[in-house]
Amino acid sequence: MLRQAVCAPSRIARQSLSRLVAQRQPTRLLYQLPSVSARIAQPAISRWYTSEAASKDPSPEAPKQPSGAAEAKQETPAEAADAESALKKELEAKEAELREWKDKYLRSVADFRNLQERTQREMKSARDFAIQKFAKDLVDSVDNLDRALATVPEEKLNSPDKSEHLQDLANLYSGLKLTENILMQTLKKHGLERFDPQGEKFNPNEHEATFMTPMPDKEDNTVFHTQQKGFKLNGRILRAAKVGVVKNK
Repeated sequence: MLRQAVCAPSRIARQSLSRLVAQRQPTRLLYQLPSVSARIAQPAISRWYTSEAASKDPSPEAPKQPSGAAEAKQETPAEAADAESALKKELEAKEAELREWKDKYLRSVADFRNLQERTQREMKSARDFAIQKFAKDLVDSVDNLDRALATVPEEKLNSPDKSEHLQDLANLYSGLKLTENILMQTLKKHGLERFDPQGEKFNPNEHEATFMTPMPDKEDNTVFHTQQKGFKLNGRILRAAKVGVVKNK
């Protein structure tokens, strides 16, 4: 009995304390919620005030004018004329310099082209007349072969009754004539040609007159006899022909 009487007040006290705690906890939560919602909504309110303040600003910043424009407005007409005159003088100087360099360029191109053409001519001349010395030594042998053929009388070659010796002579003549023709064709391929001016007008650039004689039946200053035939190497006289010329006056 005594024990129950002592424990009963303490049990009642614990129960009362539990009820009190249970009643006070919702109150604390309800009290804290407004502060959290206020914190969440506060940045939106501040942003709304910031954008509204920016939209209500009626005075935009005026654009700054460049300093060069202000300085240009301050120039006087005399200064502008002086600047224009200076620019014109500078332009004329540049144009004169351009003409000078253009003239030098054209002269250089012309000199270079002349040099190319002169070099080509010299190279061609060197190729064409490289055998000039050899050709001069060769024409003497050709003359000897021509003289050998000229010593054979035509009567013996054209005789109807040919003996054995005449036939051998004719065969030898034909062989030498064929050799001469082949030799002259070969020389012609290399630019060396033989010419006989008999019956032509005398040309001091190509002919060498060894004697002159009057001949009434022939025109004056005409070649009537060829003592030695001439030779040309690529159109240039290698050796003049030695001829006899008619002189009636």
